Amino acid sequence: MKIAMIHGQNHKGSTYHLGHIFTDNIPDAQIEEFFLPRDLEHFCLGCYSCVEDESKCPYYEEKRRIMEKVEEADLLVFTTPTYCSHASAGMKTFIDLTFTYFMIHKPRKVMFSKKAVVFSTASGAGTKSAMKDITHALFYWGVPYIKTYGRSIAAMNWEGVKPQKKAKMEADIKKLANKVSRAKVRVGLKTKGLFMLMRMLQLKNMAAGEKEKAYWNDQGWLGKERPWK
Repeated sequence: MKIAMIHGQNHKGSTYHLGHIFTDNIPDAQIEEFFLPRDLEHFCLGCYSCVEDESKCPYYEEKRRIMEKVEEADLLVFTTPTYCSHASAGMKTFIDLTFTYFMIHKPRKVMFSKKAVVFSTASGAGTKSAMKDITHALFYWGVPYIKTYGRSIAAMNWEGVKPQKKAKMEADIKKLANKVSRAKVRVGLKTKGLFMLMRMLQLKNMAAGEKEKAYWNDQGWLGKERPWK
């Protein structure tokens, strides 16, 4: 299974370790791994160049290197520490810089057949809202199968996590890996409903512009074609 793994931190901390416990239990895993901000260290400028032409983004080459692997992957794995009850700045920047993948803009057909898992840890609270930052983006990308695993580890780093807590998390994640490996991807009503709403906005010229409407038309989605077929 091809896996694109995106870490919302440069260091190999607690969330990184949970992600690798997971991938270590995926049969025949072929992993392409990226670290943020190391592999994409720029903030979105809000210039909208990508709306007209993706290659005009000043950070296009760095984005393309990551997103080519994302598009090729069968499974997406995101890990982020919890910073101030949300995903890390590096992860948020990545989401900002890939906003044209959202359904209102230029969704990619391949996203509608992918699985994704999101991991987060915190010394205390906040993992749910941190993971939601990512799951929200994945849903708007069209990814139909998304699972999450977040835990309060009551420690500042992986070395400080109590052995019994590590053992419990490892057992949980092995079960999760088995479940994800066996799961069949089906596009649900929520994803289809959002897509049809975005389609209506494109038809009514209420989206970002003619270039994006032309993209939708080229995919056949303004007609009878659908990305999950």
